[in-house]
Parts: sequence; structure tokens; C-alpha cells
Amino acid sequence: MSKEAGALWGGRFEEGMAPEMVPFNLSLGVDQRLWREDVRASVAWARAIGAAGVLSEDEVVAIVDGLGRVAARIEEEGLAGAHEEDIHSVIERMLGEAVGVVAGKLHTGRSRNDQSSTGVRLYGMAAADRIISLLCDLADALHELAVSGRDIVMPGYTHLQQAQPVRAAQWALSHLFPVLRDLERMNAARAAAAVLPLGSGAIAGCPFPIDRESIREELGFDRVSENSVDSVSDRDWICDFVYAGAMIGVHLSRLSEDLVLFSSAEFGFVRLSDGFSTGSSLMPQKRNPDVAELGRGKSGRLVGNLMSMLTLLKGLPTSYNRDLQEDKEPLFDTIDTLVLTLPALRGAIATAAFQPGRMTQVMDAQLLATDLADYLVRRGVPFRTTHEVVGRLVRTAELNGVSLSELTLDVFQAESHAFEGDVVDVFDWLTSVDARVADGGTALEAVDRQLADARLRIDRTRG
Repeated sequence: MSKEAGALWGGRFEEGMAPEMVPFNLSLGVDQRLWREDVRASVAWARAIGAAGVLSEDEVVAIVDGLGRVAARIEEEGLAGAHEEDIHSVIERMLGEAVGVVAGKLHTGRSRNDQSSTGVRLYGMAAADRIISLLCDLADALHELAVSGRDIVMPGYTHLQQAQPVRAAQWALSHLFPVLRDLERMNAARAAAAVLPLGSGAIAGCPFPIDRESIREELGFDRVSENSVDSVSDRDWICDFVYAGAMIGVHLSRLSEDLVLFSSAEFGFVRLSDGFSTGSSLMPQKRNPDVAELGRGKSGRLVGNLMSMLTLLKGLPTSYNRDLQEDKEPLFDTIDTLVLTLPALRGAIATAAFQPGRMTQVMDAQLLATDLADYLVRRGVPFRTTHEVVGRLVRTAELNGVSLSELTLDVFQAESHAFEGDVVDVFDWLTSVDARVADGGTALEAVDRQLADARLRIDRTRG
């Protein structure tokens, strides 16, 4: 039964695999997407063991040509009819059908341990490149939204309570800079993946004089693994990848939450385009921010994939264990989820529009309470004192049912003689945001520095 399942082993077994074990043992349904990487790595391996004298020149040519035909066959026919336990077994069988018994020489000095690890690393490197490109697209959209909000003032929030006025650009940038950190993390995960394990064998290395540097160069890895025992079991890079994915999910979820809130009637600060909104099957008036709700929901599986990988690895003994067959599903799901989610949220951001009239309408003069305190500080009053003074003024305004800006000068001076007639100048939104000129602040020049820095980092990453 092991032979019927397409196994690459079985000589030392007297009995076949139990029926209950056959489906439990299969991984083809998951690892079949690695067929291109397996073919690429097998071509490199054929050349390497040819150069080491294991294969003749004619045998190398036959195997490389046969692998090309295998790739063309899979491209045309797919893998629906394959019955083997994994993608490596499928390709070896197809290679035998293409070139005959010489196919049996390809696996010399190679184990499925280093073979599988090589294929999934190649896949991860390519996937990281794609996700980096998609993150750059999202960063571009956030940057454009920030530019559109340079001259718009909105209420800023802490604890979901109005806090201080900020430029709308500052809010958009507050979501852009986490994306730039996500780019750094995904680049780091890509670099961690780019370590060649092929040549490590099952655990002890290859007994033939292969040139691993030539394999590394041909396959596009950055460096060669240092230790064969570690190499076949190292899945740290997958943890790095799914951690980067989890953090992307967290940041997308927070952006989505803001979009859900800010596009609601109660806020109305942002309008999502029709193309990224849906309606209700019952209520004709509904305009739902489904793109943001779905984006928020996807974060759960991204975080879950990280937990799966850490739990998988935490108790394994040294070197390769079959548990590691489970490494691919969290990785693949993270990749698939990001490839699905990032373009949708990029599109939503690219077509979103600020609603400055609504922002102005809901802004309360209490947003400028800190500016009142700073007014007194500039007149020599200690900040702790000014904090108390302004707090009492806020309470007075609330008790009298008026805005903080509507209090008379007499009321202000009853709390502190440092107040003068020019206190009314404090109640200006632009004056408030432009007072914060320090790097990272809300003044126009500070916001423009942030925009320039972000633009440089996006372009550098693309380059």
C-alpha cells in the first residue's frame, strides 16, 4: 500500500501502510503548489551532482530536459490525477515516465528533508517580494490620502474621545508609518528565507563533493546554511514571515476600524466609494463599509497562523520531525490572506475622500483646552497650575451649557490674572495645529517633512 500511495520509501517494510494511515500521511493537497520550486531545485541539484561526478554529462542533460517536460506537463494537465503522497513523489514519478531509469539517480545525496525545505523557501522568497510590492501600493494610497488632507483639520482622538485638533494628513500618516514598518519586517523575513538548505541531506550533509555555492547562486539564495542538523529543521524564517503577516493584519485591522467609525453617520469624516461598499438585503438605505469589516476580520487568521507556528515548533527535538509537515499551511494561508486583503484595502483608501465640512461641524472648542494651558505657560504660569485652571474653566463651560470659547474674559481672569484679551486668539484650529512644529507634529512644515520621509522610504523599497 505504501507503493500504491506513491511513496519514495518502503524497502525495509514487510507490510503496506494501513488504510487509516494513507490519508493521514498525504500532504499533496497542501504542497502541490510548490511544484515549480521543486522542479527548479531539482534542476540545480542535477547540475550539482553532475559536477561532483555522480552523473555523466549526458545524464545531466537528460534529467534537466526531462524536468522541463515535467513542468510543461503539469502546466498543461495540472495535478488532479496524481495519487502520490507529496509533490516530490509526483515529480519523481513523472520524471521517470519522461526519461526512464536515469530519473532514479536524481535523488542521490538528497533527502526530502532538504528538498522540501528548499522548495518552500523559494516559494516564501517570491511571496515576500509580492507582498512587499502590495504593501508599497497600500503605502502609496495612504500617502496620496495624506496629501489630500494637508489643509484639512479634524478632531484627533485618544480613548475615542476628542483630544486635540490634527491635520487629516496626520491621521492618514499615522496609518502609513506602520505600513512602512511592515515593509521592514517583510524584508527581514525575506532575507531570513534566503538561506539555502539544499545539500544538508537528511541530517548529516551530502557525501559527494557538491558545490553548494553554485547551487545558491543558481537558485537566487543569499547564503548557504551553516549546519546540516539545524538546516533541515530551521523554520525560524516561517515564524518571521507569519509574524510579519500578523503585524500587517493588526495594522490593517486598526486602519479598518477607523474606516468603519469614520465612515459612519455619527462621524462622517471619510466617505468610502461605492465600489468598496455594500448594501443590505433588507434595509434599502444601508451603505456598509464591508471592505473595512472584512479587512478587520482577516487579522484573526493572520494572528492565528503565528500562534500555530510557534506552538508547532516549541517542543520538537533536534533536527527534522514529521510535525514540520504542518509548517506550510500557516505560511500559505498568511500569503493567500495578504494577497487577497491588501489590494482591497488599497483600493478602498485610493478611492476614499475626506469630508472636511463634517469634521468642522463636530469639533468642540474643548479640543483647544491644552492650547489654553500652553497660553498660560507662555506667561510664566507652571504647567501643573495651568492644568488645574483650564480644568475648572472646562467644568464652568459645561455647567453653563456653553462652549469653552464662549466664556467671557471676566470668567477667564477669575481663574487666572494671566489671561488677557488676546486669549480669544487661542480658539483657532489652524493656529493650534501649526504651533506644533517639532518633528512628527501637526504643523504643515512638520507634516510635509513626514510626507517627504515616507515618500523616500516607499521609493527606496520599490527600488
